[in-house]
Amino acid sequence: MSKRRAVGDFAGVPVISAPGIIQGIDDEMHVQMLGAGQEVGRSCCVIKYKGRTIVCDTGVHPAFSGMAALPFLDELDWSTVDAILITHFHLDHAASLTYVMEKTSFREGNGVVYMSHPTKAVYRFLMSDFVRVSTAGSDDKLFTEEEMLASWSTIIGFDFEQEILLPASNNPESSTSSSSNAAVRFTSFAAGHVLGACMFLIEIAGLRVLYTGDYSTEEDRHLVPAKLPIWEKKPDVMICESTYGQVPTFPRTGMEAQFTTLVSNIIKRGGRVLLPVFALGRAQEILLILDEYWAAHPELHHVPIYYISSLALKCMDVYRQYIHTMSPNVREKFARGINPFDFKAKTSFIRPLERGLAKLNDKGPCVVMASPGFLTNGTSRELLEKWAPDPRNGLIITGYSVEGVMARTIMNEPTEIQALNGGAKISRRLSVDYISFSAHVDYTQNAKFIDEVMPAHLILVHGEANNMSRLRSALKTKFAERKDDIQIYTPRNVETVKIRFRGERMAKALGTLAETTPKAATPLSGLLVSKDFTYTFLAPSDLRDFTGLSTSIILQRQRLTLSVSWELVQWHLQEMYGKIQQGVDKEGLMTMRIMDIVDVKAVGKMDWVVEWVGSVSNDMVADSVIALVLGVDKSPASVKIRLTVVDWSETSMGASSHCSHRHPHAEPITPPPKTTKTLDDAESAGEETSQEKDLPTRLDRLIAFLDSYFGKVELVIPGPKTAGVSSPPLENAAESEKSTEPSVPLEGDTELTPPTTTTTNPEDEEHLAEVETTTAPTLPTQPLVPVIRVHLDDLIADVRVEDLQIICENESFKARVENVVGLAMAVVRPLSEMGAGVFLESVKEVEEGPRGKRVAKVVEGEADNKV
Repeated sequence: MSKRRAVGDFAGVPVISAPGIIQGIDDEMHVQMLGAGQEVGRSCCVIKYKGRTIVCDTGVHPAFSGMAALPFLDELDWSTVDAILITHFHLDHAASLTYVMEKTSFREGNGVVYMSHPTKAVYRFLMSDFVRVSTAGSDDKLFTEEEMLASWSTIIGFDFEQEILLPASNNPESSTSSSSNAAVRFTSFAAGHVLGACMFLIEIAGLRVLYTGDYSTEEDRHLVPAKLPIWEKKPDVMICESTYGQVPTFPRTGMEAQFTTLVSNIIKRGGRVLLPVFALGRAQEILLILDEYWAAHPELHHVPIYYISSLALKCMDVYRQYIHTMSPNVREKFARGINPFDFKAKTSFIRPLERGLAKLNDKGPCVVMASPGFLTNGTSRELLEKWAPDPRNGLIITGYSVEGVMARTIMNEPTEIQALNGGAKISRRLSVDYISFSAHVDYTQNAKFIDEVMPAHLILVHGEANNMSRLRSALKTKFAERKDDIQIYTPRNVETVKIRFRGERMAKALGTLAETTPKAATPLSGLLVSKDFTYTFLAPSDLRDFTGLSTSIILQRQRLTLSVSWELVQWHLQEMYGKIQQGVDKEGLMTMRIMDIVDVKAVGKMDWVVEWVGSVSNDMVADSVIALVLGVDKSPASVKIRLTVVDWSETSMGASSHCSHRHPHAEPITPPPKTTKTLDDAESAGEETSQEKDLPTRLDRLIAFLDSYFGKVELVIPGPKTAGVSSPPLENAAESEKSTEPSVPLEGDTELTPPTTTTTNPEDEEHLAEVETTTAPTLPTQPLVPVIRVHLDDLIADVRVEDLQIICENESFKARVENVVGLAMAVVRPLSEMGAGVFLESVKEVEEGPRGKRVAKVVEGEADNKV
């Protein structure tokens, strides 16, 4: 870890940069084309990642009409869409938007539609014209103008290079996922295709996708070309158009000269020039070229240039309004008071016609620009059928034409064309030329831009299958020569591209956690805060200062009804959790505090309350406490245990050894009046210390465990200066006092009495001790030290209490007893000793205790001597 200062709002605050705190994350992005997959038309790209769904463009196919022209909308649940981003206003990218917004489940979700301000302004006029043209003479209409206007009013506009953060997801399919609210933002950049066209840099949970839409890197008369955005991190995925595939185009200046020469030659031979264009887009560029050429050639001043499109004339105000988004050439003219789009000015040679062919004078040479550009219907199709038989006339296709439309068919120069009304075929004798002014990148420009972006994954869209395949092969060859590892995909419609990412995240430790630099591999504890693609590691106390968030504490209370005594509950809790705190709370209720987390209170004769602050770890402790308390009255140990009045001692009131810190919810509990006693005082008063009381309990549980396993077990304890004497279990020793009846095996709750004792010669005892230390242990008739004697059929094994050593003549039985004792000791130890470095306690010596009880002195044993 490297310690460094934060930036921005956290300047001057200690920060620890910890790469890899969140690492090894597997993420899979899905990209599905509902249109424009190995085709040109009905663009619709679906991006899914981290539970978020973004759709780029919703167009129609120009070669079809009605429902057939729509993208494959049924492949997506539109109610899960977070946002629809429209790149530009062309029909193949935006015309099905109203249908999606008004007639799909998109209305049921919280999705939002975004497009640039110029695109939104033009979109309204363009869609009104689309509704009028598409429904003329047809019942297969997709939507009405009222529906279009209703949806248009909810669209959100934006400016170029404006960063927009999307609201949280409402996706029901991902509502249970922690990633369903992954942050999403996007930024738009000028695409240079038409007015308002943009490409999107989309960022979902830190993963970056560049969706180009239709773009052009070549500067023209009125648009700013697409340029490589300035970014701190390059995109991980690039979704790029491939309209022209591997085909290069002519340089711009040469293309304009060729175009004006063709127009001039047709006019000189007395013909008419038909330029089919779309109402908006390339039409404005061609008008500027012709207006400038006519001004430089006086011999053409008598030849009219007609622009037939009421829609284009309506949108001219939009072009004038957004001149500030156009090229420096246009902005410079506008600054001098010249509006290049004011074609009604006296200095312009363009004659706009708002009422179609009614005022068209085509008796002599002229130039006519008419829509639509694909010659599928409308004014441009009418003029084509009218002028086709005259060889003096000429048709110049100025843009890209998709498969299946008249503009694409006539480029093959057929001798006849089909009349639009389905009548007889019309002879075609006019000349046909193709000069592309479409603002799409050719192979050279596209390859250069891809090379500058250099994404890890490239998805080619918006191109015919052959063009796309050639482009992919050319790019793979180019990147292979440079040994660049780029994955290239060419999906078909409805085919899903699945891209898996495995990355690392970096979290910054701020505030208290950053005051000291931790050593490598040291675990850190705190709150991990995720916001806007960044992770912050904070101490809970710093949460408000750095995030503005506040914390809350949930105090949990569980009421229980138990017909058991306070002392019995206390005994069980101590057996499980070790030392506990006891006292009274501020309301005067008797309280036991377990691990400084859970309070158990007696609120009535049979009413109990368990109280704790809710958290993952605290809930686990509370669950175990509740389960234990509820089982007290059914526990076999509760039946055997002899209840005694518990003195309040310094030991029981001390803090729990498991959690030395104080929790914010923990109210102080006040101990009742008590008399402080030392260990010596307790012994002199005839009272057992906590260690003295703990050993009999643990031995009793060990004996009970062995008894349940083998069926016949007895505790044999020789009296002072005595050998070969058996004794009852320690738990009953206090009750039997100094009874002189012989010992019997442990059988349930049989009442036991102590045996009579015999004394031995001290010299014999010393001799036996010497033999025990110098020879291997054997099974004596009477043991010299306290043992647990285990019987199984005719076999006998003694378990020495002081070190748990097994003494048995049968090795097989000895090994069996060793295994069971090891298991028993793991079970009988209280939870307080588990994993805390506390070893098994062993008996050092047994002697007469206070009031005649047999007391075992206890010391901590070594780890290597214990089971």
